[in-house]
Amino acid sequence: MTGPSPAGPAGPQPHLRVPEPRTSRSRGVGLAAVGIVLASLVGLGVAAYLVSALGTGAAAAGAVLALVPLAAVLWAVRWIDRWEPEPRGALWFAFLWGATVSVALALIVDLALGVLGGIDDDVAGAVVQAPIVEELAKAAGLLLLAAAARAHLDGPVDGLVYAATIAAGFAFTENVLYFGVALLEDGPDGLGAVFFVRGVMSPFAHVMFTACTGIGIGLAVARGRSALFGALVGLVPAIGLHALWNGALFVVDDFFGYYLLVQVPLFVFAIVVTVWLRQLERRVLRRRLAEYAAVGWFSAGELEMFTTPEGRRRARVNAAARGAAARRTMDALIRDTTHLAFTRERIATGRAGIGRDGAAHAAADERELLASIVARRAALLA
Repeated sequence: MTGPSPAGPAGPQPHLRVPEPRTSRSRGVGLAAVGIVLASLVGLGVAAYLVSALGTGAAAAGAVLALVPLAAVLWAVRWIDRWEPEPRGALWFAFLWGATVSVALALIVDLALGVLGGIDDDVAGAVVQAPIVEELAKAAGLLLLAAAARAHLDGPVDGLVYAATIAAGFAFTENVLYFGVALLEDGPDGLGAVFFVRGVMSPFAHVMFTACTGIGIGLAVARGRSALFGALVGLVPAIGLHALWNGALFVVDDFFGYYLLVQVPLFVFAIVVTVWLRQLERRVLRRRLAEYAAVGWFSAGELEMFTTPEGRRRARVNAAARGAAARRTMDALIRDTTHLAFTRERIATGRAGIGRDGAAHAAADERELLASIVARRAALLA
C-alpha cells in the first residue's frame, strides 16, 4: 500500500474537534445500545427474583460482596484487552448478557425441568444440567456479538475478552444468590465460608469455562470458519471444565488438596495461554503498522510509540503534560492506530467482513482511520 508522507494533508486546527471515524467497529454501537436496553429490562426481572427469594437486606449484602470478585475479574479483562480495546458498548452488552439474560435462561430451564419432572437429583443437576445450560446461555451472547458486529470479534483475544466479560456478569449475579442464601441459612460465618470459596479461591472459575467458547469462536472466525462451528468446538471443554468443578464438590473429600492439584494447574495454564495470545496480538500490531511505516505513514519513533507499552506510556505522559485535551487526542490516536493495524490484518488475511460488501467496508475503514490519524497527529503537533 502506498500513501503520502507521515505529515499527510493539512489537518484541522487545534481548537477544532477531530471527528471520530465511522468504521465498522463504530457502526456496531447502535446494535450494542439496543442489546443493552433489552438486557437491562431482563435485568429488572432478575433483580426482582433475587429480592423476592432473598429479601432486600440479604440481596443487598450479597450484591456488595459480589463486587469484590467482579472487580478482580474486570481488572484482568482490562489487562487482556489493553492492545486492542473493545468498544465499551459491546463490553457493556456482554456484561449485561451474562448478568441478566444468561441467568434468566438458566432459571427458566430450571423451572421448566421442575414443572416437567426432569432432573431432581442434586448431583445430576450440578454436574450435567448446570454446565450445559449455563455454558449454552453464555455462548448465545458470544454468537450474537459475532453475528452483529464481526469486526469486534475477529480473533481469539477478542473472543477471550467478551467471554470473560459475559462470565464476569454471570458470576456476579450467581454470587449474589449464593452469598444471600448463605447469610440467611448460616449467618455471617456461613457467608464468610462461601465468600472465601467463591470470591477468593475461584473468582475466575466461570471465566475459565466460558473462555474456551470465546477462544473457539475467535479462532474459527480468524481462520474463515463460522462462529457457530467455533462455539460448538469451544463448548466441549467449557462444559467439561464446568462439570469437573461442580462434580468435585460431591466426590472429593479433601477439597483444598483437589484445588491445589487440579484447579491451580488449570488456572496457571489459562494464564499462560492468555499471555501467549496477547503476545500474538502485539506481534500483529507491530507487523501491520510496520507495513504502513515502510511506505511513509509512520516514522520509526512513532512505530515504537504505538507498539510498545513503554512507548505508549511515554506518549500519554507527554500529552498529559500539555493538558487534558492533548491527552484525549493522544488516547484517540493510539486507539486509531491499533484499529488500523487490525483492520489491515483482516484485509490481508481475507477476513475483511461478512457478505459481498465486507471488503469494501474494510477498505473504507482503512481510509477513514488513516485520515483520522493524520488529523489527530496534526492537532497534536500544532
